[in-house]
Amino acid sequence: MSHEHAHTHVAGNVSTKLRSAFVLTLLILVVETLGGVVSHSLALLSDAGHVLTDIVALGLAWFATLRAQRPADARNTYGYHRTGILAALLNAITLILIVAWIGYEAIQRLQHPTIVTPWIMFVAAAVGIAINLYIGLGLRAEGSANLNVRGAMLHALGDVGASVGVIVGGLVILLTGWQYADPLISLAIALLIAKGAWNLLGETVDILMEATPRDLNVAQLVRDVVRVPGVEDVHDLHVWSIAGGMRLLSAHVQVTDNRTLVACDALIDQLHCLLCENYGIQHTTLQLERVGCMHRDLYCVLPDHDHDHDHDHHPDGLAGERTTS
Repeated sequence: MSHEHAHTHVAGNVSTKLRSAFVLTLLILVVETLGGVVSHSLALLSDAGHVLTDIVALGLAWFATLRAQRPADARNTYGYHRTGILAALLNAITLILIVAWIGYEAIQRLQHPTIVTPWIMFVAAAVGIAINLYIGLGLRAEGSANLNVRGAMLHALGDVGASVGVIVGGLVILLTGWQYADPLISLAIALLIAKGAWNLLGETVDILMEATPRDLNVAQLVRDVVRVPGVEDVHDLHVWSIAGGMRLLSAHVQVTDNRTLVACDALIDQLHCLLCENYGIQHTTLQLERVGCMHRDLYCVLPDHDHDHDHDHHPDGLAGERTTS
């Protein structure tokens, strides 16, 4: 199975799971809305509002996954993978807004406790827990490498926490009559959701800023590359991500001797295998040079009016550049 076909198969599997999650979340919305109306439970109606934002998030995630399956074209040479990152960014923002809304509602309830019918709360919340656990666990595998899916997964698991809070609050109210249990539990849930939302927001911003992936040690990567026989130095190095799990690298590699074109190809293949196996970088653009950069830094200084820096001129006659993926 080719890499492209395998990627399409995985994307199709993710799309199917998101579609199922979207339909099941609609079911939760109906159950919790009816339960909230019948039981006069503001907690359930509030949770239904939370579920409504999840439906929007899942719809966006589903749409983004379908867009990401589109092939690259002349205008979008990397394809449409960034669509998923934009959707993940929107999901992170909506999660933060949900946290603010939960906090506001909790304060209102602390000031004005609401009398509810607990047993209807239990049934509706239990349905929400069962379905959201099914959705969250189903998306967990893909969520480790796909920020868009992770955002949808956090929405589902956040709903589990909210539903558990509804049940625990209902039990306390049923057994003790203490109406303040529900808003206090809601605040604790809001803190958990906020942590996940903040992490997701940070990762999406890093990708949009083309920052180095957080788990990648650039200094160790350079040391590993320089240890390869025939490599003397590395500069103008850039590592970034197009989407979660899709890493790219470009660099100028200074070699130690004059090499034939066949030897250059073999060295690039060796470096590509090293970067792919050790750092998960499958798309690399490497330029071989006989004479290195005058600035001994990872990043070359951009040319200005005072100095001219041209990597395309190689007095020793060695210039090689190849992209691998």
